[in-house]
Amino acid sequence: MKPVFRRTLLLAVSLGLCGAPLSGQAQDADPLPSWSDSTVKANIIDFVLRATTEGSPDYVPEQDRIATFDNDGTLWVEKPLYAQFVFVIDRVKATANQHPQWKKKEPFKSVLDGNTEKLLTYGEKGAMALLTATHSGMTTMEFNDIVSTWLKTAKHPRFKRLYTDLTYAPMIELLEYLRVNGFKTFIVSGGGTAFMRAYTEQSYGVPPWKVVGSSGTTEFRMWDSSPTLVKLPDLLFFDDGPGKAEGINHYIGRQPIFAFGNSIGDKEMLEWTANCNGLCFMGLVHHDDAKREYAYGPDSDVGRFPVSLMEQARAHGWNVVSMKDDWKTIFSWGQSIP
Repeated sequence: MKPVFRRTLLLAVSLGLCGAPLSGQAQDADPLPSWSDSTVKANIIDFVLRATTEGSPDYVPEQDRIATFDNDGTLWVEKPLYAQFVFVIDRVKATANQHPQWKKKEPFKSVLDGNTEKLLTYGEKGAMALLTATHSGMTTMEFNDIVSTWLKTAKHPRFKRLYTDLTYAPMIELLEYLRVNGFKTFIVSGGGTAFMRAYTEQSYGVPPWKVVGSSGTTEFRMWDSSPTLVKLPDLLFFDDGPGKAEGINHYIGRQPIFAFGNSIGDKEMLEWTANCNGLCFMGLVHHDDAKREYAYGPDSDVGRFPVSLMEQARAHGWNVVSMKDDWKTIFSWGQSIP
């Protein structure tokens, strides 16, 4: 038995848990089978034991058990491009015949020419132009149908599988483990709220009302003689960096005690969680497995993980997950490491 698991077992004994079920699960059942027997896994189980055991000095009432998760790169693959950005590119191509001016107008021209390298040079301004063109001028229901239809056929260029097949098995187990133990799980992501809501319940067990993301404005109108909401081109809220902590406060109304991210965009969410009153857990997924997924960090176009973030995590006792060492399996269909 590894030392970290021995300490967890001793904790269970000291709290009088051995021989009794824990929140409906047998003590000898592994709640996180896709995780290696590592310090991070032991820390997660230790945290849940302390937070959910009445009589523990770290006990947290259920109404305060708030867990927030980033999406891209934390719950599913984000390389080589964010799934939503791939969706945007596909939508530009699918609707280009309605906009002949796009053949000569950037960044649309680069999309239609298949010049991804040049497209990325247009940065945030270019991305906003593409998002505005593909995410507005339709009802919210129409947009949801478009995304849902796209997700049924769009495949990742490397893995040749649907994007919804590229969720991380260890994180799905973690979400369920927390919920079984009375936690309320939320997604807090820089991705679009409406885009994520099309698949989060099916993929993660997180319903639409527990998704906090970047949002555009909507307007109530009579559309084909029916009352509806129409998506407008203006940005309402950008949920990244400091915006994640602000979005949690605005939309959830409680400070998380458990938070997981994977990049510099999650720093403020983790910092705010770390300032909770009592027991808290901060986690980061580090992409260091080029063989089974991807390896990237400080210089990545997406999911940037600078050295300063790693240093901050180590200095403050945050948990950094090595995909290579801490996860037996990355995808549910992938090969497991013994």
